[in-house]
Amino acid sequence: MTGNALHDKSLLFAVRTVKFCKYLSDTKREFVPSKQILRSGTSIGANIRESKNAESSSDYVHKLSIALKEADETQFWLEVLSLSDIINLDEYDSMNNDLKEIIALLTTIINKIKSKENN
Repeated sequence: MTGNALHDKSLLFAVRTVKFCKYLSDTKREFVPSKQILRSGTSIGANIRESKNAESSSDYVHKLSIALKEADETQFWLEVLSLSDIINLDEYDSMNNDLKEIIALLTTIINKIKSKENN
């Protein structure tokens, strides 16, 4: 762990997403949305990690914005699984609460940097 809240939370969420998708395929015999969540849920952390090597502040914001889009997509797929009764409300809330924390951090960081650039 790095001690950076955003990096650490996104890494833990990626690991949790992998385990969640394994549960969905092994226990629920669900394969299509789980593959989408696997892709988007792990992409959040990958884009955040990639942002560490950004070439400029605008490149940094761009990479974090991609992570934010992936987080939003992950929320969509969680909603699909919940509304389809593939996962229960507790499973949905547990994953979604972690995702909300990451989205809040991403939004705050992106807005702060954009605000500094506009001043």
